[in-house]
Amino acid sequence: MSVYWGQNSYGATHSDVANFQKPLAFYCQDDAIDVVPVAFLDVFFGPGNVPSINLANTCNSADNATFAGTNLPICTSVGTDIKACQAKGKIVTLSLGGAGGSVGFSSDSQAQTLADTIWNIFLGGSSPTRPFGDAVLDGVDLDIEGGSGTGYVAFINRLRTHTDAASKKYYFTAAPQCPFPDASLGSVLDAASFDAVYVQFYNNVCGLQNFNLAQDWNFGLWDFWARNTSPNKDVKIYIGAPASSTAAGTGYQTIDTLTNIAVTMRKSFPSFGGVMMWDASQAFANSRYDLAVKNALSAAGGTGFTFPACSAPAFMSGTNYQGGSKVSFGGYIWQAKFFASSTPVNTPNGEWSAISACTGSPPTSSSSAPPSGPTGGSCASVAAWSSTSVYTGGQQVAYGGHLWTAKWWTQGDTPGGSAGVWTDNGACSANKVQKQESEGMRLLQ
Repeated sequence: MSVYWGQNSYGATHSDVANFQKPLAFYCQDDAIDVVPVAFLDVFFGPGNVPSINLANTCNSADNATFAGTNLPICTSVGTDIKACQAKGKIVTLSLGGAGGSVGFSSDSQAQTLADTIWNIFLGGSSPTRPFGDAVLDGVDLDIEGGSGTGYVAFINRLRTHTDAASKKYYFTAAPQCPFPDASLGSVLDAASFDAVYVQFYNNVCGLQNFNLAQDWNFGLWDFWARNTSPNKDVKIYIGAPASSTAAGTGYQTIDTLTNIAVTMRKSFPSFGGVMMWDASQAFANSRYDLAVKNALSAAGGTGFTFPACSAPAFMSGTNYQGGSKVSFGGYIWQAKFFASSTPVNTPNGEWSAISACTGSPPTSSSSAPPSGPTGGSCASVAAWSSTSVYTGGQQVAYGGHLWTAKWWTQGDTPGGSAGVWTDNGACSANKVQKQESEGMRLLQ
């Protein structure tokens, strides 16, 4: 369980002072949280060319002391809390960026300069300007939600030259949005080594609210990336979730629903690492949402990962599959997002969604392949296309002497038209009623 602390998300949306963000150590008193990213270092190069941090109602009052010539606050009390959390076995990292951060690099050399600075003032280096005193954080997290990926690979690589030479273990994480690839961090994730990726499955169509929709839920995309593209093939993917209904615009789920989703992903994908929540203040005010989910996950039991069998029928080239059909191919079980005919490939806009990793030989019987319906010849049993009817992926119509299959939801898009939502299954002969309906529709149009 990784839970962000620092931004007083609850206080930003409520007037209930009793539940405003509490000191960091307060949230480390039990076993709910394992990792705490401290958020955020939101200015890379401030006065004196020194970064600055924003911890909302902590160390940010107008009269809070700063280091001379900088906007970097002196937060020794947070340093004390960091050490208290670490003494309880918690990992405490520094998160860079945030939604409103003034961050980004113009060059690799600028990024390397900041890496040296971060090492010296927050990690294992030395500097007279250490905001958390002698507390040594356990790593860095990139929550970069705008701008390009310029410099971030150089930043991580330079910082690793310091951490790899240290006796202490350091961790590198990132928190991309769930649309794949992430707009700001996509190229960075492909080129730099991370230990964990906290995918934000909220505020997007690929969020937790659409878990049951294969065309939207894309944890399988992230698993495929982790195991095939990431420089660190052991990188773990976390389900990022809002800790209450006021923590994000969309994506919040009940304790039981989030637990069920997490357990399903844990049993389905070897890259699953845990749950990330935004944020500690929201979780505490929401009846200890973090602890409830952690307890539920613990009660579900199980450690490690055992590949499930490839139980779906083997994909058969040249077959037309209806939306919702499942096949086994290339070490995954796939579900058709809509009408599908191409080979399953893990791409954001492809026809298939990977719903589980798998192992073993799948069934190969042609009788197990989902029926595709008529593919030409006679389409006497197929209704004529209607401009007013709603069609979903896999439904078939007769139009212009051809059989057509909808790729996804559509209404009013003519088969063969520029919208490209219909697949032409070839010429077919319609019965008399269909011909009359088709002719009547043309006259109406």
